[in-house]
Amino acid sequence: MTEIYPEKTNVFIKGISENPVPLSELVDHLPNSIVILDKDGRILFMNQAMMALTGFQRSEALNQYCKYIIRSNLCSSQCPCRELQSDSEPVCREGNIISKNREKIPIRFTLSPLQDAHEGFVGWLECLEDLRSVQSYKEKELQAFSVGSLIGRSLQMDRVFQIIPDIAQTDSSVLITGETGTGKDALAEAIHENSPRAKGPFVKVNCGALPETLLESELFGHQKGAFTGATGNKPGRFKLAHNGTLFLTEIGDLPHSLQVKLLSFLDDQIIYPLGSTKGTQVNVRIIAATHQDLSRMVEEKKFRHDLLYRLNVVRMHLPSLREREGDIELLLDHFLHNYSQKFNKSIKGFSQEALHFLARYSYPGNVRELQNIVEFSVNICRQETIEMEHLPNYLNESRFEDVARTNPEQGQSESSLPSAGEVTDAEFQGVKEKVNSWSEAEKEMIMQALLKAKGKRQKAAEILGWGRSTLWRKMKQHNID
Repeated sequence: MTEIYPEKTNVFIKGISENPVPLSELVDHLPNSIVILDKDGRILFMNQAMMALTGFQRSEALNQYCKYIIRSNLCSSQCPCRELQSDSEPVCREGNIISKNREKIPIRFTLSPLQDAHEGFVGWLECLEDLRSVQSYKEKELQAFSVGSLIGRSLQMDRVFQIIPDIAQTDSSVLITGETGTGKDALAEAIHENSPRAKGPFVKVNCGALPETLLESELFGHQKGAFTGATGNKPGRFKLAHNGTLFLTEIGDLPHSLQVKLLSFLDDQIIYPLGSTKGTQVNVRIIAATHQDLSRMVEEKKFRHDLLYRLNVVRMHLPSLREREGDIELLLDHFLHNYSQKFNKSIKGFSQEALHFLARYSYPGNVRELQNIVEFSVNICRQETIEMEHLPNYLNESRFEDVARTNPEQGQSESSLPSAGEVTDAEFQGVKEKVNSWSEAEKEMIMQALLKAKGKRQKAAEILGWGRSTLWRKMKQHNID
């Protein structure tokens, strides 16, 4: 019979040979960090890998509570020991620890209950896996698909990434176009950061955020006494951006009178502050951005034709997220990793149902909307996987609107029905004809799935593309017995 018992700072095993064998001889050469705890969570043994990881020696850790040595973010509220029973299966969690020298280390924990020969509970076996190399690999992998804070691996984004270094080396004016939320600000910063002006200032001005009188002063500055309230000289954004880049976002909202002054600056690089007849020369590169159709605005006499040509020396277009094949999953992983670290959460990923839905959502707000969705979900999620219920309410509402509106006979895509699973088009059409509200549509879908599954909830959940807990919650919500 094999027995484990502590002696000094080691643990010995009886039954392998005539004499007890030190446990350290067996596990000290393993790459993973191992610690043995008693029933109360006190440390009985730790191997060399654990000592190297935490910075504590065996003599320091012996008989100390695990939380004082491992010092994990899971210890206070998510300690697996509080959830596991003596006959539970091993549980795996991701989090971080603080080493003796105060280094924060990402870790994957695996905790298993220990039983003696009579199946009596005696303690815990805890294994820690250092994830620093894994995260480093992920970061390097991500860098291969990014420039600055722009991220993507689609063909459309690859074209943008390829021309950024060349565009950055010139002083030509750049006009960035694209829908709201596509990352025009990030592209402008990437051009600046990869240019010889990178050490100079990057100054951003939203042309639609201020009324014309204030915007002129903000851009070009003013002299003392130029207008009521001008109690001193003020340098404008042009002057503040000297030797750097001035980014004019929402350029389509620039008032007509200021379009003339901007055109004048592009001609001679001289600005005239309000109240001054003396010009000041500044060395500034102009990058402008808009989500509007400036060519149409020119036809409507809302934007100057000559200014458009001066800004449109180099034109870069950012595609919408729905046009970027393969980028949604990459961005979801990126923002999930960032916000999980920021909010100190141990979230591993999205459920199949949530991922299926998010991969097919149209994202009218583009990357900015996707980022907001992930931030919201990480904030409210208290488990390891983000489910549909953790997504913003408007997404779940739009999901059932899509269910009720979809008509396959008119050629509309069925990809907007992520929860339909194996339900046929005929069944779905029948649901549509019967219900009068989105809530009723969901209830009818559940009933159809349960009938198809002959009452087996696990099968019904698979048909709907949901997790079992999601189906249980929604059945309770709709009073389905």
